[in-house]
Amino acid sequence: MKRNLDASGDEISADLDGLARITDPDRPWTRRAFSPRFDQGRDYLRDRFATSGLQVSTDAGGNLIGLRPGIDPTAGTIMIGSHSDTVPDGGRFDGVAGVIVAMEVARTLERRGVRLRHNLAVVDFLAEEVSIFGVSCIGSRAMAGVLPHNWLDRSSDGRDLAQAMRDVGGNPGKLSGALQQNLRAFLELHIEQGPVLERDGLSIGVVIGIVGISRVEISVTGRPDHAGTTPMNARADALVAASRIVGQIDARAKALTGQGAHFTATVGEFEIAPNAANVVPGRVRMLVDIRAERPEDSAAFISWLKNIEDDSEVEARLISDNAPVRMDAGLQQILSEAAEGLGVAHRSMVSGAGHDAAFMARICPAAMIFVPCKDGRSHCPEEWADIADLTLAAEILSDAVMKLDAKTEGQDG
Repeated sequence: MKRNLDASGDEISADLDGLARITDPDRPWTRRAFSPRFDQGRDYLRDRFATSGLQVSTDAGGNLIGLRPGIDPTAGTIMIGSHSDTVPDGGRFDGVAGVIVAMEVARTLERRGVRLRHNLAVVDFLAEEVSIFGVSCIGSRAMAGVLPHNWLDRSSDGRDLAQAMRDVGGNPGKLSGALQQNLRAFLELHIEQGPVLERDGLSIGVVIGIVGISRVEISVTGRPDHAGTTPMNARADALVAASRIVGQIDARAKALTGQGAHFTATVGEFEIAPNAANVVPGRVRMLVDIRAERPEDSAAFISWLKNIEDDSEVEARLISDNAPVRMDAGLQQILSEAAEGLGVAHRSMVSGAGHDAAFMARICPAAMIFVPCKDGRSHCPEEWADIADLTLAAEILSDAVMKLDAKTEGQDG
């Protein structure tokens, strides 16, 4: 390390602990969007944003924003942050670390006595995780101007999404186009949620892209019959057929993984009908989650699924399809140089998970850095990241923001 760090691990740790205390009883750590616990977490963040010298507001998309005004009002805004909502029984770092480290960047710049030319905005995006309304990345989609209008009518627990957004301070009636103008860049810190950095003994990963995510629903139709009286060689067992298909999916995905680009395919949702011990399964429905760095890999895999052959009747239907997103090359270079300036070894990597940065990339240059998580675990109570790694990330982001701020228009990479 070439110098002492200005970023404070004590401040980061205290804020992580403060939010971790706000969780559903006996469910570490559960603070789902649109819940009372989420509201309490937002109250905590509002207070911490304010005590960190930020001007606090909530935009029409329900995103909490802390602003550190720059010297030149025409220079635009550099935005950093992530999300504070969790999955049920999730971890204390997924998303949360990105918001807290972003706040620490603002405090670090203050300690350094740095006045930026640009505005600096710290953001807590609304509902990055799949919400009670069955959709995700609500806040970043809204900020980018791509939140589907019909989502506002989705209902859960007696209210629709529009009302739920109003309840957290948003204004869905004003959602028309991007909510932020003149954004210079967006930077997001996140735990890796995988084992690569820990395996390689590295503290920092610079994300080059976020995989595309597609989901295909497969229906297998057989014939329900009596489990005791129907001979084994006279059955049309939908579950047996489905198991063959799952095996084919696994084998084909592994073959694609060996071709040098990130690719995964997972059958994570499975339903059997009539689902009775004494009835031969007559129908199976499964959902295949496909994640690909290269769009051509995803397209080829989906085409193969739609034409998969089996003795039973098989139908495959594309449910959703989001293209991969490349992170900005110029911002990647700035982040790499910031890490190198601290003597920190790092690597480039693809994100196999979705993030708010994918939607922010639609309206401004965007980039991400990862820190390792213990045993690659995430979305579970055991999720853990070292404070030392998060402090290092805050220092790198602070240096990157200063370098980005010093660049003049027309010099972007």
